[in-house]
Amino acid sequence: MAVHSKPILPDRSVKKAVAQLVKLYVANRTRISRAVYLALLLALVNRIRHAISEQKAASAREAAKRHSGTTSSDTQDSASKKKVELNREFFRSLLKLLHVVIPSASSKEARLLLSHSFFLVVRTLISLKVAEMDGAIVKALVKGSGKEFLTRIVWWMLIAVPATFTNSMLSYHQAELALKYRTRLTQHIHDKYLSNLTFYGISALDDRIKNPDQVISVDVAKFSNSLAELYSNLAKPILDMTIYTWSLSKSVGGEGVVFMSLLVQLSANIMRALTPPFGKYVADEARLEGEFRFQHSRLIDHSEEVALYHGHEAEKDTLDKGYFTLIKHVNYILRRRFYHGIMEDFVIKYFWGALGLLLCSVPVFFKLPGQLGDTISMGDRTETFVTNRRMLLSASDAFGRVMFSYREIMELAGYTSRVASLLEVMDDIQAGHFEKKLVSSSGIEEHEAVLKGRGKVVESRDIEFIDVPIISPNGDVLVKALSFSLKQGDHLLVVGPNGCGKSSLFRILGGLWPVYGGTVYKPPFTDIFYIPQRPYLSRGSLRQQITYPDSLRAVRARGVTDAQLLDILKILSLEHLVDLYAEGWDAEAEWRDVLSGGLQQRVAMARLFYHKPRYAILDECTSSVTLETEKIMYDNAKALGITLMTVSHRRSLWKYHSRILQFDGQGNYVFTRLDAEKRLKLEDEKEDLDVLLRQVPEIERRIGELTAE
Repeated sequence: MAVHSKPILPDRSVKKAVAQLVKLYVANRTRISRAVYLALLLALVNRIRHAISEQKAASAREAAKRHSGTTSSDTQDSASKKKVELNREFFRSLLKLLHVVIPSASSKEARLLLSHSFFLVVRTLISLKVAEMDGAIVKALVKGSGKEFLTRIVWWMLIAVPATFTNSMLSYHQAELALKYRTRLTQHIHDKYLSNLTFYGISALDDRIKNPDQVISVDVAKFSNSLAELYSNLAKPILDMTIYTWSLSKSVGGEGVVFMSLLVQLSANIMRALTPPFGKYVADEARLEGEFRFQHSRLIDHSEEVALYHGHEAEKDTLDKGYFTLIKHVNYILRRRFYHGIMEDFVIKYFWGALGLLLCSVPVFFKLPGQLGDTISMGDRTETFVTNRRMLLSASDAFGRVMFSYREIMELAGYTSRVASLLEVMDDIQAGHFEKKLVSSSGIEEHEAVLKGRGKVVESRDIEFIDVPIISPNGDVLVKALSFSLKQGDHLLVVGPNGCGKSSLFRILGGLWPVYGGTVYKPPFTDIFYIPQRPYLSRGSLRQQITYPDSLRAVRARGVTDAQLLDILKILSLEHLVDLYAEGWDAEAEWRDVLSGGLQQRVAMARLFYHKPRYAILDECTSSVTLETEKIMYDNAKALGITLMTVSHRRSLWKYHSRILQFDGQGNYVFTRLDAEKRLKLEDEKEDLDVLLRQVPEIERRIGELTAE
């Protein structure tokens, strides 16, 4: 019978080698720990240095791109495709917004943030104490000591009082911070938006911000809430991780914590690489929401025109397309979040949980330096395990919240991009820099030099244009170099076909339009008053319709009484408006709907008589009134010393003017003295000749018939 010998496994030699390695490690544990910590510190320093070099390179690329002179359309296209991510641009924009919402260290927001931070620290310390008490309660259960168990329960209930108070204070501070952030940011935007005609520049001269109302009313609120939530959701987890990790390192050893942290960091990097760009998704969703809202607003603004064209079906198709584009994008985000949530839950809850259990078991299965070895009882081991387990779960939960906050940071990046873009565009507009995608009928290439140029505006008592190009909104050069001068008392009539530059001329005078070249001498903005064909009637009282934009306090400061305002209304036969409502001057209504077109034009002229400016631009402002009322309007305006600049095709207005500026629509113009009586005779003679010329073909035909017979 053959005897088979069993292979001898080197168990003892392996155990002996492991024991020697452990003994060697314990003897040099301090040096090894210092080396590990030093290596981590050097890695951190190298990473910071690398990040700084990347930011410098990005700054250099941005400066080079800025100096390369890209066109407006290219800038617009690149801006619309810009990816929202955590880069230098995001942190620069966020820092700029932080300076707005927290203006100084002594502000209310800074004090509230400091108080919020204090309660975050208190909440973490309470959680640490609760973890120790949980371990003590379980220890009492293992020992079978009922008295100690009940005592621990009483203390556990007592600590719940400051814990619940702290949690409520944290919620209150977060809501209050969000509200104060929004208030500061909204006031800052309003100050910029409603100064220097910025609101007009955003809508008429620049097309980078499609829906400023959406940004101001919705995105600012979302940014404020996101910023307040992010501080709580980021500061407390980081604080928890720091304190719990320090406590765990005392119990299970710093090496285990470092090893587990490296594994967690590795898995976190993998998760970050697989995380979709939620910031870009949020920014796109906000943009689509704004466009959908704008489509509805546009339908309301043009409801009459749409109804007259029976265009409801076409508008419904447009609205449905906008809505389903939005919903398609939202569903896409939901699907990406679904798959990303599966990955996050598995890694954070289960993979990291398993690593935590291994870490907590170290003091149970291995003897660590500093432990008393055989004197540790089962209750002490249980207490240590439960305490470590509780701290580890809290630390794991904190790290999980930090990882989840990456998605919140990306969403914040989306809101930050929208709000910061609005502030940047407003700064550009106030500095005279506009970016608009132009669709010129002749191509903008030949006029590019003119469009990039800027002229000079000089404040003066009189009006004078010297070689000023007149540009249409779409980039066409209507007049290459307009030159004329107008002194106070020289009433000007401006005539010409549609699209010849009349409106652009008055926009330049009103300070709405940039001067692309030449020199403009004009009075200050307060000395020029503009009345369009359809005047703007504000929301407010009847008195405010006459005194707009002056407030009641400004009216009283000027020494103007209601009796004087009534005298103005009597000139224009509008005194009956005061008796329309029982409230009289203080009556409020939607005046655009209450008053007819003719009454609205008379109210606008009453507004002119109240302000009594030096110059008035009248743009077809008498088209809905009778000739008698028109005469009263012009005679009284001239009697008040107002120099009139009128755009109109009505012959009845010629006699009120002494100068004429006539455009031919081909880039040419004539500026000369106006002799109304002579011009009327010439126009009548021209019309008679036109009638005769139209009769020539008929006369020739008849002559031909007679000759044939």
